[in-house]
Amino acid sequence: MLSTHNHIKYLSAALLLITVIAYSGCKDPGKAKEKHLISFKEYNGINYSEVARRQKNGLSFNEYGYQLEPQWKMKFVSDDSVSIFSPTKNTFINFPLTRGYDSVFNAARSWFKIKKLSKDSIVMEILQAKGDSIDIAGSKVYMLFYADNYVKNVLHTDTSILRHPSRKDTLFVKSLAAKANKNINNAFSARQPVQLISKSPLVTVNQRHTKPDIMNNFDASDDYLDPTFDITIHKAYKDFYYSFEICVDDKGQMHLTRPLVGFMGDEGAEKAYIQASQSIMNSYLQYYLKVVPGSTLGFVHASTVSLHVEGKAEAK
Repeated sequence: MLSTHNHIKYLSAALLLITVIAYSGCKDPGKAKEKHLISFKEYNGINYSEVARRQKNGLSFNEYGYQLEPQWKMKFVSDDSVSIFSPTKNTFINFPLTRGYDSVFNAARSWFKIKKLSKDSIVMEILQAKGDSIDIAGSKVYMLFYADNYVKNVLHTDTSILRHPSRKDTLFVKSLAAKANKNINNAFSARQPVQLISKSPLVTVNQRHTKPDIMNNFDASDDYLDPTFDITIHKAYKDFYYSFEICVDDKGQMHLTRPLVGFMGDEGAEKAYIQASQSIMNSYLQYYLKVVPGSTLGFVHASTVSLHVEGKAEAK
């Protein structure tokens, strides 16, 4: 359900027992018994919507172009169940909720720590799994929720407006774009990825898309972090198949950056592969594709894409 790339690892609910034992083991047993499991009883039935997801520095973007997106809608059903909205199914799904000490709980295959909880808002920190335990110190990624009634009746606004990137995000992305356009070695992932549009019936272009599901926590961020295209060239001079990465600069110019296959130290084979890939890029791709550069928050900038190019010679 989360889109928090590299911040959360999947963990079974059984891990909570290990965590609690490990946590309690370093404390006085008598004092551990005095701790109380976190309870959501007072907040059951309140509809909350996530309005911001940020790092400790207040940014929702990192230097690689990854965006922490506020996506969740949820309500606590009971102390052992939470209902979370699935955008792919367009409905709320009930998930088991496992409570722990120190405001820690598990839901939707993820671990969280409540930092603030009221009928108007919630602040939760996403926790990381480390080996067979939970890092109680957290990942320093925070989710901010507002109750829907609070947004409507007190703030007099809409959740979609509150979810807009902040001015701090805009200035940060602007600085990244300036660096990337000055030197393509500083290219970063574009939130609106490069578009490759065929200008000929002899060339077909298909972009690969990640299907969000429970196994990837409904995370389709790879679609913009690593845009991948399958390109087929019909009536090519011969049959071929090459995989390589290119950087598309802010002017829409293509630059080959590296092959996407290994050569086991064979420098000659690698050099020949790169030359062939370069030739394909400078001929077929240059003439038969319309290339639209990527952009983030309205700033056009250099970014990389992966290409798998197949040539099919005309049947004789």
